[in-house]
Amino acid sequence: MDRALQGQLIEWKNKPNRLPLLLQGARQVGKTHLMKWFGQHHFQQSAYFNFDERPELKEFFVQNKNVHRIIEMLTLISGITINENTLLILDEIQECPEALNTLKYFAENKPGIPIICAGSLLGVLLNKGFSFPVGKVEFLTLYPMTFREVLPYWDPTLAKYLEDRSTLEEIPAFFVNDLIPQFKKYLITGGMPAVINAFNLQTQFQAVENVLQNLILSYKGDFAKHPIMADIAKIGQVFDSLPTQLSRENKKFVFQFVRNGARAREYEDAIQWLVNAGLAHQIWLISKPALPLIAYDQFNAFKLYGMDVGIIRKMSNLSPVVFGEGDRLFTEFKGALTENYILQSLITQFPEKPHYWTSGNIAEIDFVITHENQIIPIEVKSDMNIKSRSLTLYQTKFQPALAIRYSLRNLEFRDGLLNIPLYMADYTKELIEII
Repeated sequence: MDRALQGQLIEWKNKPNRLPLLLQGARQVGKTHLMKWFGQHHFQQSAYFNFDERPELKEFFVQNKNVHRIIEMLTLISGITINENTLLILDEIQECPEALNTLKYFAENKPGIPIICAGSLLGVLLNKGFSFPVGKVEFLTLYPMTFREVLPYWDPTLAKYLEDRSTLEEIPAFFVNDLIPQFKKYLITGGMPAVINAFNLQTQFQAVENVLQNLILSYKGDFAKHPIMADIAKIGQVFDSLPTQLSRENKKFVFQFVRNGARAREYEDAIQWLVNAGLAHQIWLISKPALPLIAYDQFNAFKLYGMDVGIIRKMSNLSPVVFGEGDRLFTEFKGALTENYILQSLITQFPEKPHYWTSGNIAEIDFVITHENQIIPIEVKSDMNIKSRSLTLYQTKFQPALAIRYSLRNLEFRDGLLNIPLYMADYTKELIEII
């Protein structure tokens, strides 16, 4: 399936001074498929090596730092001549930290060889203190498929209509009536490629349920790869608490919902492991909306979201039958699915992770982002009800040039407030740039 990141891979290939590329992302988001697609469609040939499938490959990197010799050995065992026209793919590189360190020698001594690496727990490895080729690699991150990426497989006409839009005019009812059911479907399936493939093949939600359950179990199996045994149970407890954390009106992470008597210092490493593994997104509270936002992070308050809305829906035991029950899917679970969906969408579009802001117990702005040094408050509404004391208070206090509200209402820009239909969240950056 086509991915938005394909364009960035092509840009990387065409750079005059490109460095080895590290493709990050949680397990099963499609990294291996994307790398192989890239090699097949944009190079004369590709040489694929997987350190998890073939542990014996490690000895070439453990015992040798001469990249010319490494290339000779890889050419010998693969039967593929590795040169400037060959994409060298090193998958599951977290299983061989020495290979990761060798990338600096590829950058210095063999810069013409296009090399791309990935690993399901690469983010965990990078935070363990292993020697890392600082300044000698480039990074890209692959996330679950967005609604924008999935829609062409469900309704090409709708997808083309949204892609071709270049104004802030209302969406005609003819398209809205079809877009909302497709968006509801996405909240149920989420964007994991295996789940989308299963649904596309069988067009039944039961197939989705089975794949999602297997994914959740496989992620829990990865928890055992944490080096400290005492933290394995804690990682699982935090992961299992996500639906409870997000079901609250105030979605600030509460350690008591992980375990009675739990304290922050006991679970900080577990939370960080989930974030590094790409299985959760940690969003920090800011004391005030000022540049740079990161300077105003309040490290005693944060929200923790899942990496995929379909997985969160499944973990919440919310049955797919809500698909046929009007707007219940948007309002059930206190709108947490919608908010998680928006967070996922924003992360793929803006380089700085969103923050959030509160005014005591009076108001809360769901997300605060920056775009070209402009601070933009964001409020997420799960249905047609757009009453918002919080956003009104924020606008009165800080006078932002632009505020965004996501809801089921139509596209509209009035008095500095941009209302974006939920099904158009993946077009947020383009819509801002139209204004």
